[in-house]
Amino acid sequence: MPNRPSALVLAVASALAAPAAVATDQVLHCGRLFDSRDARLLDARSVLVADGRIEAVREGHVEVPGADTIDLRGHTCMPGWIDLHVHLASESSPQSYSEGFRLDPEDYAFRSVGYAERTLLAGFTSVRDLGGEVVLSLRDAVNQGLVRGPRIWAAGKSIATTGGHADPTNGINARLAHLQGPPGPTEGVVNSVDDARQAVRQRYKDGSDVIKITATGGVLSYARSGDAPQFTVEEVRSVVDTARDYGYRVAAHAHGKEGMRRAIEGGVATIEHGTYMDEEIFRLMKRHGTWYVPTIYAGRFVAEKAQVEGYFPPLVRPKAAAIGALIQDTFGRAYAAGVPIAFGTDMGVGPHGDNAREFLYMVEAGMPAAAALQAATFNAAEVLGSDEVGILETGRHADVVAVPGDPVADIGAVMQVDFVMKGGVVHRAPGERPRP
Repeated sequence: MPNRPSALVLAVASALAAPAAVATDQVLHCGRLFDSRDARLLDARSVLVADGRIEAVREGHVEVPGADTIDLRGHTCMPGWIDLHVHLASESSPQSYSEGFRLDPEDYAFRSVGYAERTLLAGFTSVRDLGGEVVLSLRDAVNQGLVRGPRIWAAGKSIATTGGHADPTNGINARLAHLQGPPGPTEGVVNSVDDARQAVRQRYKDGSDVIKITATGGVLSYARSGDAPQFTVEEVRSVVDTARDYGYRVAAHAHGKEGMRRAIEGGVATIEHGTYMDEEIFRLMKRHGTWYVPTIYAGRFVAEKAQVEGYFPPLVRPKAAAIGALIQDTFGRAYAAGVPIAFGTDMGVGPHGDNAREFLYMVEAGMPAAAALQAATFNAAEVLGSDEVGILETGRHADVVAVPGDPVADIGAVMQVDFVMKGGVVHRAPGERPRP
């Protein structure tokens, strides 16, 4: 019989083959912890972090020899917040429309670096950027550690129809339009199911993480209608089916009811804005499992700026006044109807870094604070299709935001972010003022 290895040899071999245990790097002593899965506050917890991920969450405040201890006993710890609708390459101003003729992509790219850092320091450790070509490079720079910013799921160029909300030639004169030529699927403008398929494949080639279509007119585009449907159901289905081939989910900008209906029946994952939803659309969204990303902040911002002479062009101003003011009421009715809701602001319309104000508007419209926090954590991670963010559980990214006090009792606490950790790296420590 052949010689059998001894028990000692087997034990040594097994130890060599097993991965080495990762030592705990940090321990967060949290006064409270928000359980985003069940939308409830837990009492004192310790979050153990190892190699950028959550090693464990334990009751009480435990001591781990050799680990850095961060005292958050006067704070509520939450999963890093997720904003599902941002535009990190730009920020609204009265000069926004003329800047498109003067600025180069590099100018927008440099601006985006500051906007990304502001967003991270405000507590948003993950975002879905729904339109902006330079953000694909910003995402890569963040991932490489070259600049500070949140985790970015980037759409790149939004997909529109001719004259639609994301047609890049809207508002330019005939001479410039002739020089540029009519935009097509490469530029994100489609007019058939074949075009739609090609546009998605181009986004794959560009390196996008998600697909965004503009299913209706929009408020800020240089075009008359803010709510007319701009895709057929067949075109939407072509986008969705092709996107599925590449593992993409599709977000649909939509204000008008008919455009929403077509987008939902075409299979999109989310409806953004949703201004003119009614009971029929609520039922349709629940039947199809379509998420609603409300962007109340953007609606209130544009309605306010519509009152400022010269802030918007004359073609845009009436749309901003009429549509923007309605979104918060729509949100309240959608929540009461049981529509699945996830957090999104459309930041870039308003100033980056003010994203958390959306929580206040959600609660003001009738959503309980715990549900609003869940919308920006567990629900938003579900929309992204990610099992690495949105919950403080073992194995997830160590993305943590903390605020003084109890945001479930007083949602205003979200405006006092005092601690931000992303992937185990502390970007904002208690008492530290962010850079201007």
